[in-house]
Amino acid sequence: MQEVPLTLVHAFERCERLFGANEVVTAIGDGTLERITYASWAERTRRLGGAFDALALSDDARVGTFAWNTARHLELYFAAPCSGKVLHTLNIRLFPDQLVYIVNHAEDEVVFCDASLLPAFWPLVDDMKSVRHVVVMGAATSLPSDPRIIEYEALLADASPAEWHVDDERRAAAMCYTSGTTGNPKGVVYSHRSSLLHAFGALVADGAALSESDRVLPVVPMFHANAWGLAHASVLCGASLVMPGPDLSGPALASLIRDEAVTVAGGVPTIWMAMLPHFDSLPSVRTILCGGSAVPQALMEAYHDRGIWMTHAWGMTETSPVASLSRVKHSLGALTPEAEESIRLSQGLPLPLVDARVVEPGTTTALPWDGESRGELQVRGPWIARDYYRLDGQDSPSTPDGWLRTGDVATIDSEGYIRLVDRTKDLIKSGGEWISSVELENAIMGHPDVVEAAVVGVAHPKWDERPLACVVVREGADVDRDALVAFLTGKVAKWWLPDDVVVIDAVPKTSVGKFDKKVLRERFRDHLMA
Repeated sequence: MQEVPLTLVHAFERCERLFGANEVVTAIGDGTLERITYASWAERTRRLGGAFDALALSDDARVGTFAWNTARHLELYFAAPCSGKVLHTLNIRLFPDQLVYIVNHAEDEVVFCDASLLPAFWPLVDDMKSVRHVVVMGAATSLPSDPRIIEYEALLADASPAEWHVDDERRAAAMCYTSGTTGNPKGVVYSHRSSLLHAFGALVADGAALSESDRVLPVVPMFHANAWGLAHASVLCGASLVMPGPDLSGPALASLIRDEAVTVAGGVPTIWMAMLPHFDSLPSVRTILCGGSAVPQALMEAYHDRGIWMTHAWGMTETSPVASLSRVKHSLGALTPEAEESIRLSQGLPLPLVDARVVEPGTTTALPWDGESRGELQVRGPWIARDYYRLDGQDSPSTPDGWLRTGDVATIDSEGYIRLVDRTKDLIKSGGEWISSVELENAIMGHPDVVEAAVVGVAHPKWDERPLACVVVREGADVDRDALVAFLTGKVAKWWLPDDVVVIDAVPKTSVGKFDKKVLRERFRDHLMA
């Protein structure tokens, strides 16, 4: 067989040759849209590759981005890896000290920053020892007078188009850092091979089933595990992209989906919760990919009532990120509505080329696929990380036999459906028995007056820990412990019922939109149960 390297150059050139008439649409944030065809986008991307030479970047330079989801960001997504550089997307929601640590650890030589984000980024630059250039994208009212500042469009105007020469499929293409819930964030490096194979995984029918006819809206940020691979996959198959820009509010997204006839969208549950009040139906949408945290049953049902089954996805930065999707097997035959919903609420089946197992914690002993045996979920495959960047083998996420430790507790049933029970650090141990905070939260969010719920374990003198429910209620509603316990009775085990309920204004979120339970655990560390 021919030895053809699997690189992102193939994805770029395929789109350039075959799908030049399709487009990338970007919402600017002031109600206007920018449109560019893939043909024009490809020409700009090649000139951006040529501009890297003008910046005198090293051959394997880390190219940082601090940007919203836009067509310009997509240019960087391909110009960096196709020119042999390494794309490094920076999370715009990180704390300043974490951002400085990540840039210094990755040794970024240049950072491309949206003009609207420059006020947050520029004060940190002097602490970023390797950064020699800051390229500003978009219109800016004023710029710092500093030789490190370069305007993006001026950079492109002076550049010559580049020809791509990447022959090693295992060459680094991109890197992302974990959100750093404990300790410093850790870097995960994606190769050309892993990125292209992951994009193929999104195209298969049992993946996101993307095709040239789709119009894809990645609400998930491009700085979060490469937008779940939707940008790479869309370019590979020629699907048009609709970029949301900075306005991720419910009304803005609902209008964008409707006006641009979006067929596939992806984002975390909180995004889709915020959108619910702003539409009755979205006839163009065939798939909403939802992940980052477990999809609440009430959210799944609310979208189904509007004619859309959400597709539950699971993954993490270390899995590039998508490793499983919930599809209902045809071989299961006719199912009751309850049985079908239960499958759709699971984390689904491993994607092709991904293997999964659950093991006894601290061992490599695989547990049976019986839907009951709970253990740590571990995965392996060609787009699964083996180790972290520049940690010299310490704190490796891999087992001795080559599987990724995910930190998630799960079951796998006889059909292969993965169902997450909790994160290992979020399980509540009460009287020697484990309580799943995720399952309890999902049950609580079924209450009609509860918008969000997070459950944490609080110290108890007799039972070691007991569950405390932190809930956000609908405006004008009143939910107390007695009402919530009454609602939960019969839905969860009696000893799972929360000892107390506190109403909070909002559940704290991590930089990628997940519930940040460590904040709640610290806040209610000395809470006395009722």
